[in-house]
This record gives sequence, structure tokens and C-alpha cells, in this order.
Amino acid sequence: MKKIIAILTIGLSMTACVNEDVNTDPNSAYTTVPGSLITYAQKEMSDYANTPSVNENNFRLTMQYWQETTYVNESNYDFTNRNVSNQIYSINYVNVINNLSRAKEIISAYEPTATEELGWPKNKQNQLAIIDILQVFTYQRLVDTFGNVPYTQAANLTVFPLPAYDDGATIYEDLIKRINTDLANLDTSSVGFATFDSGDKFYRGAIAKWITFANSLKLKLAIGIADSNPTLAQTTALSAIAAGVMTSPSDNCQLQYLEASPNYNPLYENLEASGREDFIAGKTLIDYMLASNDPRISHYYDEVPGKGYIGQTIGQGGEFVEFSHIGEFAYTPTTPGVILNYTEVAFYVAEANARWNTGAAVASYNTAVTASILEWGGTAAEAATYLAANPYDATNWKKSIGEQAWVAMFNQALTSWNFWRRLDFPVLLAPPTAINNAGGKVPVRMAYPVLEQQANNSNWKAASDAIGGDLLTTKLFWDKF
Repeated sequence: MKKIIAILTIGLSMTACVNEDVNTDPNSAYTTVPGSLITYAQKEMSDYANTPSVNENNFRLTMQYWQETTYVNESNYDFTNRNVSNQIYSINYVNVINNLSRAKEIISAYEPTATEELGWPKNKQNQLAIIDILQVFTYQRLVDTFGNVPYTQAANLTVFPLPAYDDGATIYEDLIKRINTDLANLDTSSVGFATFDSGDKFYRGAIAKWITFANSLKLKLAIGIADSNPTLAQTTALSAIAAGVMTSPSDNCQLQYLEASPNYNPLYENLEASGREDFIAGKTLIDYMLASNDPRISHYYDEVPGKGYIGQTIGQGGEFVEFSHIGEFAYTPTTPGVILNYTEVAFYVAEANARWNTGAAVASYNTAVTASILEWGGTAAEAATYLAANPYDATNWKKSIGEQAWVAMFNQALTSWNFWRRLDFPVLLAPPTAINNAGGKVPVRMAYPVLEQQANNSNWKAASDAIGGDLLTTKLFWDKF
């Protein structure tokens, strides 16, 4: 974590445009710094979720959507060679959480002008709530990746350079409390501040949209603990749905990428702008989609000329020209980066109904699958045909929802990993070439960063012992089956 502190200092100086005058002028600090910090944090959130960089995010490989061509280490679960977990920690703790914490500090300390003073309490409350929602989202992502993680001491690296780890289940409970507080604090009667709103690249300060997002995130938190804390999960999920979650793509939380570097989609950066040919289709999903006549396959992948859709066996390399490539969306610089979208939320609603409101399960399953097909350019008629061939099975709802969520989350692999671990479908098999540390299984967590073992050893060891070992095969507290 000492190295992370240095990164934090560099990150703030490069992205926040802070100088001596800004630090001594609270009005300038407010109008310049918080918006810059929020913009940077949101872009880091999106870049991490969407990048296929093997140094940061290999979950498209883990979920067997993609396969590497030449360097197949990550397809075989070797994540230590590139210190991938170090990057995940740095991105989420330094670039996101700590930049957001700094924005909170600046907003909390800001002294409004005479003309701003009357509306400032509501505006301040809204801004702090939005920032906290982004932190809640990021902490859930970290818990879902590692298990126990630094939490109560994590947002203040100056005071706690070697933070202790908190229990993952306890963190989840606190995140639900925080999202409830944030929802209570969001006030649509506030007019907003242009500088903050322009810094918010997700919703431009639109409070009604943030309320919908917060309810949807609350539902995501609830579903995450459906097997480990079903009572809290049920009450939380049903209250979120009743309050209003995403109901159409217009509610999507996403970052709109631009045509030019450095602001184009990281998919485009790695697949097209790099000039490399590192990724091809994974055989597991290709075969599944062909067998089910899935209309999305032409959007997910390209055909091999004269041969159709061909995926490579997981764990094995292959010639780029001999296999299907990733679809056009990945070679388009402006493809939006998804944070949380309607399709994902529709699958959470379907799962909530399958668990606690079975009478609505079929309809919500159909809604979720249809949302995905429409999202990828399909038609309502294609969705109806697909559903007729792939109906909801109440006797094995985990299989129905698990497999369909896996297909639907093709470009949201972090989310797909959660569905798979929670529902245990589809059945994914590790390649025989996988590293021994994986124990012959598809990983169910990421190991803690090597940097933590070196610099924060006592806290790392305590956390490792508490979860049952710092292994790729150690199940998280919520992964009960």
C-alpha cells in the first residue's frame, strides 16, 4: 500500500489540475477540482470494467467468451505473472475511491458565495450522495473480487497507509445502509451546480437518474447476498424494486467514449488501435449460441469467411485468421462503457422473482432475455422465437437464469462472473492446461495483490486466514453452493 500512496499522489496531481492558487481559493477548488476528480474516477471505473487488457481485466477469458491467440497465460489463470491483482487494487482504491474521497473533502469544506448560499445545503447533499453511491459500487466490486478487503481504513491512506481488512459480509451490510442513506439524501428539487454536473459523465447531475441508479445498485447488492443472508436480501431487493429500478435503456449508467485517444473505448484501444491480434472467440460460448440459434451471435462475433462461427478451445492458442473475431462493437472507438444497464437489472429482477415472487418469474425472465436481444440489435420477433425454444424452467430456475445471464453479460464479464458463481450455471470447465494454483477449476476469486503480501503482510495474512486461504479456489462468503 506504500506504493499505492505514491500512485495516489501522482494521480491527483495529473488529473485534478490542483495548484497552489486552487488550494487556497475554496471557490476555485470547488469549481475546478471536484468535477475533475469525479470525471477521472468515473472514467477509471468504466475503463477497468471494459478493458480487455491482460494486465487489468481477464474476466472475458475466465468466463470463456474470448480466447487468447499467442500468449495464453491468462486463459490458463496465471494472473501473477503480470501482477493483475496489484492493478485491480490500484485502479479501484487509488484512481476511484481515493479520488472520490478527495472530492468529498473539497465539497464538504466549500464555502458558498452569497448567491449560492440558499441552495447550497441541498446541492451539497446531492453531490455527496452521488459520490458515495460511486464508492458503494466500487467497494462491492472489490468485495466480489477478493472477499475481505480494506474498508473502514481504506479511504484515508494518509492516516492508514497499511489498512486493516474488513469482513466481506459486514461490508455488504454497511453498503446497503449507505445506499439507503444516499437515497434518502437525493433531492430532485435541487437545481445543481454546472461545474459538478459537467464533471458527472454518467448522468450529468440528473438526480432522478441517480435515484434510479441507486435503487438498481441496491437491488444488485441484495441479490449478491441472496444465499448468504436471504432475509436481508429479500427485504432489500423488494424495497428497491418497489421504489423504482431501471426499466429501459434510457436509464443505463454508462460512459460515452469519444473518437480520439485517450478517450476512446479501451476495447478499441486494445483490439484495433494497438495493431495487435491477441483475441479470438472462445469455443464455449460459440458452441452454446450455435446450439440455441441465438440471434445475438452475429453481433458478438464475426464469421470466418466460408466457415461460419468458430471458437477456439479454452486455454489453447490459435491463428487469428482461423477463428471468429470479436464483433464490430469492439472495433468501434465510441462504443459506450457499461457500468450498470437495464439488461443487467432486468436479470436481477428475474432472479428476485424466482426466489421470492414465483408468480412473476416467467414474465420477468422473458423481459430480461428480450432486453438483451434488443440491446444487441435484435428484434422483438427474434426474442419471441428464441424464448419459445429456450423457455424458463421453474424446476431449475438457476440454470435458466444463470445460462441466459451468462450469454447476456457477454460484454460485462465482471457481472457475468458474479452470476456464474452465485447460480452455478453454466457449467464451465477449466482447461487441462490451467496452472496448478487453480486446482483444476475455474477461479472463484482473485488472489490478493503481491504488493499487499510484501508491504501489508500482517493484515494480508489475517485476511487470508479469515476467508480460508488466499487462493483462486477459495469461495467468497456469499458463494454458498
